[in-house]
Amino acid sequence: MAKKSAKTTPALFDPIPPVPDFSLETAAREEGLWPVAGTDEAGRGPLAGPVVAAAVILDPARIPAGLNDSKKLSHARRELLFTEILDSACVAIASSSPACIDASDIRKASLDAMRRAVAGLNIPPRLVLCDGRDVPPALLCPGKAIIKGDARSLSIAAASIVAKVMRDRMMSRSAKWFPSYGFDIHAGYPTEAHRRAIVAYGPCALHRMTFKPLRKDPA
Repeated sequence: MAKKSAKTTPALFDPIPPVPDFSLETAAREEGLWPVAGTDEAGRGPLAGPVVAAAVILDPARIPAGLNDSKKLSHARRELLFTEILDSACVAIASSSPACIDASDIRKASLDAMRRAVAGLNIPPRLVLCDGRDVPPALLCPGKAIIKGDARSLSIAAASIVAKVMRDRMMSRSAKWFPSYGFDIHAGYPTEAHRRAIVAYGPCALHRMTFKPLRKDPA
């Protein structure tokens, strides 16, 4: 009888490590797939603003200390790591506007932003590690979907930080043009204050009109 492998579950279902590491990238490099990029997005849930994606190729010799899922980091820590990532890695950023989101859907708009971020890298990757369940269509190289990738892969974690910081900065600046909504406070997410502002002032050009409660469903 053939001996069963001690490891029968794919890496996708392995326990999430305490912090992301470089094991997925190292395994790919050992298979001849190098460089490896990580990609992630920020802004799928808000009622307003773009969805922003980043792609990052880390230099194994210059990985910033403390990389983690952007949601687990403080604002100050994200800002510091954002600068360190841009100083040490190959980075590209892309976004899909509210109009693009409304013209398709948030999933397609997010994946398209990820695809364009990868295409914008100065160094063409041989493999892309993609946060989530989907690989963006039309990548110029193979891609691998990693559920909770920002908690597993340092490259994806770096991309999550870049996307989050960039989107927060975009929304903070947009508050100067649309001061009634508090975009610099909630970044377009559906907080109670944001919902009250929509009721009071109506939607603005940054709102996603296909998202509830902005969407007008047929009677």
